[in-house]
Amino acid sequence: MQIKAVKFGGTSLATAEQFKKVYDIIKSDESRRYVVASAPGKRYETDTKITDMLYACYDMAVAGLDITYFFSAIKMRFDSIIEGLGIDLDLSDEYAKIRDAMQRLAGRDYAASRGEYLNSIILANYLGYDFIDAADVIFFAPDGSFDAERTNITMSSEFKMHERAVIPGFYGSMPNDTISTFSRGGSDITGAIVARAASADLYENWTDVSGVLMADPRIVKNPLEINTVTYRELRELSYMGASVLHEDSIFPVKQAGIPINIRNINRPEDKGTMIVPDTVKYDKAHVITGIAGKKNFSVVRIEKDKMASQRGMLHSVVEIMDYNGIHIEHIPSGIDSMTLVVNSSELKGRRQKIIESIKRATDPDNVVVEDSLALIAVVGRGMVRVKGVAARVFRAVADAGINVRMIDQGSCELNIIIGVDADDFEAALSAIYSEFVK
Repeated sequence: MQIKAVKFGGTSLATAEQFKKVYDIIKSDESRRYVVASAPGKRYETDTKITDMLYACYDMAVAGLDITYFFSAIKMRFDSIIEGLGIDLDLSDEYAKIRDAMQRLAGRDYAASRGEYLNSIILANYLGYDFIDAADVIFFAPDGSFDAERTNITMSSEFKMHERAVIPGFYGSMPNDTISTFSRGGSDITGAIVARAASADLYENWTDVSGVLMADPRIVKNPLEINTVTYRELRELSYMGASVLHEDSIFPVKQAGIPINIRNINRPEDKGTMIVPDTVKYDKAHVITGIAGKKNFSVVRIEKDKMASQRGMLHSVVEIMDYNGIHIEHIPSGIDSMTLVVNSSELKGRRQKIIESIKRATDPDNVVVEDSLALIAVVGRGMVRVKGVAARVFRAVADAGINVRMIDQGSCELNIIIGVDADDFEAALSAIYSEFVK
């Protein structure tokens, strides 16, 4: 029988009504055997996520405040789900343990993880599935990094004893048995880890959108959905700001060659977006797969005559940036110039120090730092097979009256990255989308 690992996000499990949708989806396909659950998300726009409530409650405990009233609000959220589902489940003992642990200051990661923990107990009970605590099968190394191989071995062995199970997302355990969490959005990572350990044929990630969109809907009105995207393309789009999947969640399934299907819990009939290891197929009507971008970048431009013939200059500059803890995003360069694109926030308080260090190490003719840069990535596996894609990108931006401050294209020809003034970001992205999606 085919095996599917399925993950449901916070909005999918925020209320009893949403739980019922999840139940129907899982029960409609017997291959959906391993389920990853998130903590309850917002029920309405001004609502507060359970994870944020847990963080706030723990901070109150750290401050020595009485958490009784605030913790009761958290209990009520879960009890309302249980009552709405009409299941025979009493979490009183679990509530008492969690509250006691908070008062003993068991850690912010522990507190935050209890949303996924409790929601998964409820979902397992409702489905009639086994419950597997993520702390027993997901492990972090002493330095806090994820221990992928130990996790995969342990989880795979555990799954052999459970034909169907629910596993909480977001967290695992440290070598000293304390709880540690992934970054926010980490339930996506757990879903991919589960898919790999289960040797799943497919990893379904259920959310509140019908797949990955070609552009940010806050900028482009009603952007088209992407039917098929490769791991590499999605990685590029995620890195540049597309926010359907946590970018780190791609790696476990990519390693195992497992496709991902992004689905909409509110429109289960939609096929969603398929994320695949590789494919030669592409949408000939649009050529590009998607467009994404981010603001708040700065440019460090170094100029020196005959720079290209001076050995070790790039090494010296990169070493300076690394010493100051600054990540270099891109390094477009010319014969007599080198440009480093960095996140503006990382330069704060270090700008002058870095400039002086570069001057001492390279004796340049000039060093200039310019701010307010936005980067836009045009991504598509079809770009390498079609002539004139770059020309269309630049024409669209030029026709919109926007100046391109930076151009960078990798040798794989999977993407074209341009830099524009931050004030022109939205207009440039919209212009490029309109050029390729008529």
